[in-house]
Amino acid sequence: MTADPLTFDPPVFLAPMAGITDLPYRSLVARFGAGLVVSEMVASQELLSRRPGVREKAELGLDVIGTSVQLAGREAEPMAEAARMVEAMGARIIDINMGCPAKKVTQGASGSALMKTPDHALRLIEAVVDAVKVPVTLKTRLGWDDNMLNAAPIAKRAEDAGVRMITIHGRTRCQFYKGRADWAAIRAVKEAVNVPVIANGDIVGSEEARTALRLSGADGVMVGRGAQGRPWLLAQIAHDLHGRSAPMIPKGAAMAEMVAEHYDEMLRFYGADLGAKVARKHLGWYMDYCDTPSDLRRAVLTAREVNTTFDLIAEAMQYDAAAPQTRVAA
Repeated sequence: MTADPLTFDPPVFLAPMAGITDLPYRSLVARFGAGLVVSEMVASQELLSRRPGVREKAELGLDVIGTSVQLAGREAEPMAEAARMVEAMGARIIDINMGCPAKKVTQGASGSALMKTPDHALRLIEAVVDAVKVPVTLKTRLGWDDNMLNAAPIAKRAEDAGVRMITIHGRTRCQFYKGRADWAAIRAVKEAVNVPVIANGDIVGSEEARTALRLSGADGVMVGRGAQGRPWLLAQIAHDLHGRSAPMIPKGAAMAEMVAEHYDEMLRFYGADLGAKVARKHLGWYMDYCDTPSDLRRAVLTAREVNTTFDLIAEAMQYDAAAPQTRVAA
């Protein structure tokens, strides 16, 4: 029996980003508005070994948002077991990572390295699909390199195995994040399958999203690093392209309040010491957006006391963010 197609409203998704798309950040993006948010990549073997800190990557917060949990691995049975574990935790969707280009991932034959061994990748996909009742999706790149552009045949085989949605980053693994994402090349995947296809890569605003959809024929877009420091970006794209309500983009005191709340949530989630460290990158992106002066920026990022950081946030986020910001996206 063919499963009903997956649908999301709006078809604007938050990409999985290691060390970034934790529960506090996903919750913030979801409050502005997103069709789906995806956890940072969770290594199946680390999850099964109960390595400290790994389970938190898949922490769902089901009372707040529905999350897709992204799993990475190189062997079928550990991936299947990890899928069963996160399904039991409450995951509504499980995403298989075949797109991560990081050397430490591909050297372990995971992530985009799986695109070099399609038969092995298919066994892994089949094992995960058979292990769970929730929908399974797949995220890949166009291929390993320009001589191995095999996303379309892999996508077709994945669809036949039961994968319900496919996201394609418009670069090869060997490109990493260099050059420009080739949205038009995603069209070959869209034409090869009947399940929804999502375009990813360099989508930093509504115009890029509109162009990506036109060139790729995709059913939706996934936004990554373009949303750093701008958690409302997905909602803005949904407004501009799909007529959803426009987000209230915070400025001045409202911006400071939002950032302080995000900072506080990170302290609660990780504990004060680790939370303060993990939060620095987010504070940096917020200050990039606000064009905070360098001396104040440095004070925020080097403050030793949490209360001092809160006081400095109130000042650092008051600057005019009207000037357009340049971003690159995952």
